Amino acid sequence: MNAPFKAPPHPADPAEPPLWDLSDLYASRQDARIAADLETGRAAVAELNGLQGQLIAARADAKALGGLLDRAIGLYERTTDALGGLGAYAFLAASTARDDAAANGFEADIREKLTAISTPTVWLTLEINALEEAEIEAALAADAGAARWRPWLRRVRAMKPHELSGELETYLAEQSPISAQWGRLFDETLAALRAPVGKESLTLAEALNRLSDPKAAKRKAAAEGLSEALAARSSTLALVLNTVAADQALEAKWRGFKRPADSRHLGNEVHGESVDAMAEAVAASYPKLSHRYYALKARAMGRATLDQWDRNAPLVTSKPRTYDWLQGKALVLDSFADLGPEFADRANRFFDNPWIDGRARAGKQSGAYAHPVTANRHPYVFLNWMGERRDVLTLAHELGHGIHQTLAADRGTLLADTPLTLAETASIFAEGLTFDRLLATAPRSEQRGLLAGRIEDGLNTVVRQIAFHRFETRFHDERASGEVSADRIGQIWLEEMRASLGPAVTLNPGYEHWWSYVSHFVHSPFYVYAYAFGDLLVAALMETRRKDPAAFTPLYRDLLAGGGTKTYVEALAPFGLNPRDPAFWSIGCGRLERLVDQFEALG
Repeated sequence: MNAPFKAPPHPADPAEPPLWDLSDLYASRQDARIAADLETGRAAVAELNGLQGQLIAARADAKALGGLLDRAIGLYERTTDALGGLGAYAFLAASTARDDAAANGFEADIREKLTAISTPTVWLTLEINALEEAEIEAALAADAGAARWRPWLRRVRAMKPHELSGELETYLAEQSPISAQWGRLFDETLAALRAPVGKESLTLAEALNRLSDPKAAKRKAAAEGLSEALAARSSTLALVLNTVAADQALEAKWRGFKRPADSRHLGNEVHGESVDAMAEAVAASYPKLSHRYYALKARAMGRATLDQWDRNAPLVTSKPRTYDWLQGKALVLDSFADLGPEFADRANRFFDNPWIDGRARAGKQSGAYAHPVTANRHPYVFLNWMGERRDVLTLAHELGHGIHQTLAADRGTLLADTPLTLAETASIFAEGLTFDRLLATAPRSEQRGLLAGRIEDGLNTVVRQIAFHRFETRFHDERASGEVSADRIGQIWLEEMRASLGPAVTLNPGYEHWWSYVSHFVHSPFYVYAYAFGDLLVAALMETRRKDPAAFTPLYRDLLAGGGTKTYVEALAPFGLNPRDPAFWSIGCGRLERLVDQFEALG
């Protein structure tokens, strides 16, 4: 039985960003429910494993096989639900306390225990994939319960050519928590980082935020301090990156993937050739997007070129408008209401309940995320609120994920899980809605600065993430021939950043170390292209909405509520959009180019 829900005390100033309360999951690391839920998970696994061998034995009887598939997959989902809250709690608690050895140790310990409990279930997907396609189709036709799992089975079957023996799959599953310790080392190293800036000692999040300061001297000092701090840790972070890449390459070789990124593409249900085509299309647009915009920005700031720390600088030297938490909340909720009242209501649940941790503080890791936990629990949102315009958009982005997760929850944990090709859709769409409101409500004197910020967000999401992807691809390709030195990693980084930013941006000394704080390279290799994919996809959706907003909303809700039940091609078909058509990707680049045109016209 769950402990009573306890909301945390309200901050003294309600305009201050909140802290979350994880007691919906567990009261503390000593909560008796932790041991109880571990035992529940063991019992569910034992019941599931009692079915081992029965799928193969029933392959000739479609009705019996269908019933067994429904029961086995249902038990697998029950196991996932029983253990998912534990993993989520350990991660959520540690991410706000990366300077706490006990919290990080607890996270590692829980990860190992969950792996030990769940690893014996590897037989399920192996046994499913030992069946013939015709046998599975007959079973789904014969049993309505089994037919419900068709989308999950589609993703399992896609892995069939790359599966290994039961012994090797078990070994990889049991070894995964050990490999995950490299991510822990990365997180703890960056959490402990302090950038020397004059008499100050800034955390990573604080230093990155200082790069948007209206005063050039402050931006420069923060950038140089961060370069110094990253340089001091570059050998450790290069070792982490090399080891993660080698680990992934070894598994890719055994599984028969041709390239290290292919497993990510398979999980995203997208062809690698399509990702390559998108990346090439964006790279071909560098001159008319980023190169052109940064040249215009340099001119607007009275400069021949920009230093790298000026990339996201405000155009005016007066202090930019800031937002307290209540102002940010109101802007985001009003933006969701523009789409429909249900979207605003779902977003408001996160504010009415202690489901958001927004307050920046020492020991808290940088960045932002929305964690779905499991479908039978609510998500949590994590960000570092500094009161900048970008923080308002980040709040919208993560709540977009949260709304998506709550809408898809009715599908259950397995079917709600969304490939990255669609996972960034709701978040980036929410950002776009919020920016439109910011621009519409801003006085004319602020509109050019806001437009610059929106363009920069677009460049950071499309151009910069594709540059990250190209850097990551080159690094992994070189790692295949042996360990890549920190200096060489920095050289590849500079080459790709220089290509994407163009001649109007100077990459100052020390910037060669800035690859080392990008967490996705360590925690989720080849994730970053999903941001560009999502942004370009959302641009096409927003163009569709502009033509008929009323007709758009129910279709969009259905897309989100579908979770992972459809491929991105199937999900976009009701909108009349075909992402297999190369012209589809040009919609987003063209939309961003028009914003640059508008910026130039305002100048």
